[in-house]
Amino acid sequence: MPDPLVPRALRLGIAGPVGVGKSTLIATACRVLADELALAVITNDIYTDEDARFLRSAGVLDPERIRAVETGACPHTAIRDDVTANLLAVEDVERDFAPLDLVIIESGGDNLTATFSPALVDAQIFVLDVAGGGDVARKGGPGIARADLLVVNKTDLAPYVGVDVTQMVHDASDAREGREVLALSRNDPDSVARLRAWILDMLAAHRSGAHEPQDPGPMAPHFHADDSEAGGYVHRHDGDGTHAHAHPASR
Repeated sequence: MPDPLVPRALRLGIAGPVGVGKSTLIATACRVLADELALAVITNDIYTDEDARFLRSAGVLDPERIRAVETGACPHTAIRDDVTANLLAVEDVERDFAPLDLVIIESGGDNLTATFSPALVDAQIFVLDVAGGGDVARKGGPGIARADLLVVNKTDLAPYVGVDVTQMVHDASDAREGREVLALSRNDPDSVARLRAWILDMLAAHRSGAHEPQDPGPMAPHFHADDSEAGGYVHRHDGDGTHAHAHPASR
């Protein structure tokens, strides 16, 4: 039986589109935290355990601490709509390696609307990368707007893809209304140190009860261009499943 006096592990979700470097971010986090925290990882893929095998081969943790969930469906289904398979995997690894400090749950690659249910994770990081385009942070979505942390990943590639990292981070900060944005490269020790510090701060807040899991909720309001005098309209998805749009006042 779990000791009620020992705080449950922080469950941290990592979401974002295909190819943004979620697995590599997790490997980086494990390397810098494994000496001070007891860690485990749950990966999600539709038909394979590819991400789990990548992390095991990277040697960042005992292979038994890295578990794979094959969702058999769109990634968001298993992290938001029906979290049963992931929740069972988390509970199993927490029991097998108790006490754990941190369980990282990686979503399969999805689109900009994918977020974790607060029934599964205590906090979540949404990941973009510069190779996806400098404008992607302006496109909105609940992960970009309201995840606990937004990471702009692979900043070392920016010169090769013509992206201004400073501008991309500025756009992301505007989309998040001041919520934290981290520009990250696994080859940049300063940014890796900031990632480590953020995770440790979140763990401390979780243990003290200062952090309350948030549901990013429906898609954030976003702008659609059209031929109107205003140049477009703001489209909103309300929590009851309805949609609304309104043209902004003409300038």
